[in-house]
Amino acid sequence: MVRFENVGLRYGNGPEVLRDISFELAPGSFHFLTGPTGAGKSSLLKLLYLSERPSRGLITLFDQPLSKTPRPRLAELRRRIGVVFQDFRLLDHLTVFDNVALPLRIAGYSEKKVQEGVTDLIGWVGLGDRMQALPPTLSGGQKQLVAIARAVITSPKLIIADEPTGNIDREMSMRIMRLFIELNKLGTTCIVATHDMYLVDRLQKPVLEIFEGKLAEASWWLDPAKGRPPEGNAAPLGFE
Repeated sequence: MVRFENVGLRYGNGPEVLRDISFELAPGSFHFLTGPTGAGKSSLLKLLYLSERPSRGLITLFDQPLSKTPRPRLAELRRRIGVVFQDFRLLDHLTVFDNVALPLRIAGYSEKKVQEGVTDLIGWVGLGDRMQALPPTLSGGQKQLVAIARAVITSPKLIIADEPTGNIDREMSMRIMRLFIELNKLGTTCIVATHDMYLVDRLQKPVLEIFEGKLAEASWWLDPAKGRPPEGNAAPLGFE
């Protein structure tokens, strides 16, 4: 699904913000991405959803080496990726329904398919009674639910979420994470960046830890008793 080989990233002439990043994400896997502020998480996510190109190294998405991919093909690859941003990025003048429907309408789906698909999905995230509401009238958690629905409306193969629970309470955080788990069980590959080690502890999914622009050597599950990787439980990147 995803392969990084000795990837580096710098902005302009500055120092590398990512160095020698190598890992794989298997199809249908679920990984958390953790690390302190400024460690490089957002830069790594930008490479994953094709907002940035690497300064060096090789990235392969969906068995397609990006360095050999023409620009029109990149647009096609982007359509197979759903992105959930921490700041939601909803259009305040559009209703919940129209925000979620936007990717389908841009892709040229018939209005009948839009109506059916969007109505079902908004119901799935639990906002069936808010379809005609405008984003400014929603809570932070509700806005994040809308952002998730919009990200998955086109049935992407890869979901990337950047701190999706960063601005909401614990109960809503768990509700949102259950949605990602459900998507993962349906076969969607998920990578969720978070500072919330409570969620990492509760869900016991592999973790990619980034520190000062480099990844740890292995994924790990948090030991709730010690707050550290349990000895002997580290797993190779890309495997659960």
